[in-house]
Amino acid sequence: MNPKYRQLFNDNFTVAKYEAMQDDITSDFDYKVTFRIGETPFFISNELKAQLLEGCQEVINFIQKDDFKSLTDRALELNRKVPNEDNHTTFLAIDFGICEEDGEIVPKLIEVQGFPSLFNFQNHLSLKFVNHYPFLSELTPFLNGLNPESYLKLIEEVICNDFPKENVILLEIEPEKQNTKIDFYYCQRDLGIPVVCVTELYEKQNQLFYKNKQGKETQVKRIYNRVIFDELDLRTDLQLNFDFSKEYDVEWAGHPNWFFRISKFILPYLKGKYFIETTLLSDLKEIPTDLENYVLKPLFSFSGSGVIFHVKPGDIEGVKEKDLYILQKKVNYKPIIQSPDGKVKAEVRLLAVWKKDTPSPTLVTNLVRLSRGEMIGVKFNKDKDWVGGTVGMFEK
Repeated sequence: MNPKYRQLFNDNFTVAKYEAMQDDITSDFDYKVTFRIGETPFFISNELKAQLLEGCQEVINFIQKDDFKSLTDRALELNRKVPNEDNHTTFLAIDFGICEEDGEIVPKLIEVQGFPSLFNFQNHLSLKFVNHYPFLSELTPFLNGLNPESYLKLIEEVICNDFPKENVILLEIEPEKQNTKIDFYYCQRDLGIPVVCVTELYEKQNQLFYKNKQGKETQVKRIYNRVIFDELDLRTDLQLNFDFSKEYDVEWAGHPNWFFRISKFILPYLKGKYFIETTLLSDLKEIPTDLENYVLKPLFSFSGSGVIFHVKPGDIEGVKEKDLYILQKKVNYKPIIQSPDGKVKAEVRLLAVWKKDTPSPTLVTNLVRLSRGEMIGVKFNKDKDWVGGTVGMFEK
């Protein structure tokens, strides 16, 4: 999209440099990332950036509506409700596919999440790219005038909220087994907060505790929540020593309720040029005759699980809980990134944080996924190159 830097990068690219960059990341923690890192950043033009920001603002405007909570209470009824919900989400991840419509490039909203993403890893990934391609220092992955130092300062303020570091934890299900483990490592190093498994957290009266590395019992006053209930509900083997449904004397950086409120649940409400025709199955008047142009998605699954790409009438008829599924029009992802042997599709996730009791969220950085497959995602891109997770770079 930014031809100058695309040409410059491709002219400088070698497989040896790509491998050296991966080794650079591995060396930070003697740990090799388990997901595929893309060979290239996505060089985002000012025109596309303006479209992405406009689309994000329309999503944010909807989330800021006075009746947003009443509109989305049903999302909690369909899942679970955790006490101590705050006034607004702490995190936003807004995903746009880079598509073609009527011959024009236009970002289309694929998904929106009130949940954190790879806030720490993305910062370091952009720095690694700059280390190996110094001319990239002319660009930035950040928004709103942030730089690596001010970005980390803001992330720390949002996650820790001035609590002592030992009283703030990153909470996850068996973090050492998660695909996003690299982000936890960088978070722990950047912010100095411990990473705690859900099985290590325990309650005493209305307070929560964990034992630090020295074995000292330590109260938890703020939780940076990375737990996906979709996964937790499947883990019947885990023994928890606290209950998410009980009220504790604790703050949340990313209250669990916002994962359900800000999700695919809101897609049917969003109308406009950046949004895709989306219908809740319970509101579907009749099954479209051109089902090949639609995707069937569960509302509350994570990482693409349960999505039916080639929909048949029987798939729709077979859904028992029709208020838990959406039928979404397919979009035409435009192969737009020039690789050494063909063009690659892209999906851009803009990341925002919302400091406690401030009027609006702040867009801070981004994550990009590259694909040559039918869909964005690992299973559609096996044994391919110039695919995987990367970062978008904007002109300063």
